[in-house]
Amino acid sequence: MFIYTYACHEDEANLCQLELQTLFGQKAGGGGGIISSKYELPIDRSPFVKRRISVLLAASSFEELALQLPAIELDRKTFKVLFTPGDENFTYEERRQLERAAGAVIRGKADMRSAERLFGLTKLDGCWYFGPCEENSAVWLKHQSKPQNYSTALPTRAARAIVNAAAGPAPEQLRLIDPCCGMGTVLIEAMSMGIDIEGVDLNPLAVRGARLNLAHFGYADRVRLGDMRLIEGQYDAAIVDMPYNLCSVLPEEEQLVMLSSVRKWAKRAVIVTTVPIDLQLEKASWHIMKSATLSKASFTRYISVVE
Repeated sequence: MFIYTYACHEDEANLCQLELQTLFGQKAGGGGGIISSKYELPIDRSPFVKRRISVLLAASSFEELALQLPAIELDRKTFKVLFTPGDENFTYEERRQLERAAGAVIRGKADMRSAERLFGLTKLDGCWYFGPCEENSAVWLKHQSKPQNYSTALPTRAARAIVNAAAGPAPEQLRLIDPCCGMGTVLIEAMSMGIDIEGVDLNPLAVRGARLNLAHFGYADRVRLGDMRLIEGQYDAAIVDMPYNLCSVLPEEEQLVMLSSVRKWAKRAVIVTTVPIDLQLEKASWHIMKSATLSKASFTRYISVVE
């Protein structure tokens, strides 16, 4: 069993819920919370997951749990216990007392600054849980500093969540494509998670910018110049961030051609637009499985997961 905590800004709550539901198969709360799952999600996979506890011990009371803690093997390494808020409120002082009480019965040397082993302690659904703890290193933050960028590009955190919505919990054998890849924001997030993805764009300047960005972070050149309507082959999923300076003025007929072309070579897609296009998706024979919105000030993106 694994326990995850997550958090997001209120503007990202819809996207957070969509991503975590895809990854864990269960609904997530609003701005933050906790999820228990049998699935071991890599800690850096989701931009919203903050901490993971790999449950080693469980008990119906803290006293019962404390009796099991002396059996923890540290292999002469220092340790630290972190109380992780579950579904019950504890004051700051109560949390620190629980950490101290747990640490006092573990046979080893505690180190509050640079511990070699990190353990998580939490209470969820009336039970106490304890085990090795890992925290998200937010690798996506590094990707914000790209040499080339669009002012209208997807935020890196949103791009990472959208890749997860497209790929699901087990992307190892999947083949993805971003047919309007722009400067490669989606490509970089996917590649940083070890996902097989290709990029295509009609704009030579975008292709050049994407290649520079990929090289900057040490990723292979998987970008080519091309028209998404002419793509051949088969892909497990596509991520289509429709350029809003085009999508907003394109006649519905041309939007339909673009969406229909994706239907020919992708089994599943995440479509990102600046206006609702439910009717066009239906006409292109796509069925909306999940949807979310991502807002910033007065600007809203509409995210549709379709099959």
